Amino acid sequence: MLLECIRSIGWKCNITRLITRLKEVIRMAAGKVPVKAVLIDLSGTLHVEDTAIPGAVDALKRLRHSNIPIKFVTNTTKESRRCLYERLIGLGFELKEGEIWSSLWAAQDLLRSRNLQPMLMVDDAALEDFSGLTDFKEEEQNAVVIGLAPNMFNYSQLNKAFRLLLNGAPLIAIHYGRYYKRSDGLALGPGPFVRGLEYAADCRSEVVGKPSSAFFQSALGDTDPAHAVMIGDDVRDDIGGAQALGMRGFLVQTGKYRPGDESRISPSPAVVCSHFPEAVDILLKECAQSGGDL
Repeated sequence: MLLECIRSIGWKCNITRLITRLKEVIRMAAGKVPVKAVLIDLSGTLHVEDTAIPGAVDALKRLRHSNIPIKFVTNTTKESRRCLYERLIGLGFELKEGEIWSSLWAAQDLLRSRNLQPMLMVDDAALEDFSGLTDFKEEEQNAVVIGLAPNMFNYSQLNKAFRLLLNGAPLIAIHYGRYYKRSDGLALGPGPFVRGLEYAADCRSEVVGKPSSAFFQSALGDTDPAHAVMIGDDVRDDIGGAQALGMRGFLVQTGKYRPGDESRISPSPAVVCSHFPEAVDILLKECAQSGGDL
């Protein structure tokens, strides 16, 4: 009778598709949807400055053996992608530079696409990723770009940015990170300075890195977010942003993680792990339980 009712309202051609989708939803709820891509945060998840998270190097090797496509999505703005790649290689991680999806690159892509001439508030080590966008005179600048630039977060530089914004320049945040993990403890990220300029100039910023859905989707390419997992230590930018797009978020309790972070977003992280190696263990266990097809 149910089938006849469905047919009577013109859904007959969609029955097979509907059943397939329902099965997929059930598998997703059980954590058994085939994983076709894994996005991995870097700072705080795989390493803290020049120290690898214990067990992370070997865990990444084990994950690679599963043949799941991997990309490293990072909001790191203190150094160029090349410098970051060389740092990770020096720590023993196996990866290719092209696997690093950087918010710096997303920012320079946006600047070029809109033909903007920015005031760049980024660390000198990151300027390499803005080739051709660094030599504009003050009177030529028509956008403000903010990353992590401790040496530029002073009254003089912030006031220059403020005046540009008052004249209508767009405010582009490479990311909104409130804080990040250093070897000596937590430290302020660019987020507080972005918000301060928004308040002073009565404007809204545009974010190009995590948690931007566009940033995550660009890293995934054609992969359905429902078939992807994000592993990271930032409950808002890594996990909240990924889950808003439809991915599953694996929150690791390393790096910038603080007790209680799990309850700071809704829905809560799909999985909470002590560290990256445990996240890999859970993924590989799912693979085994699904007969080897993640």
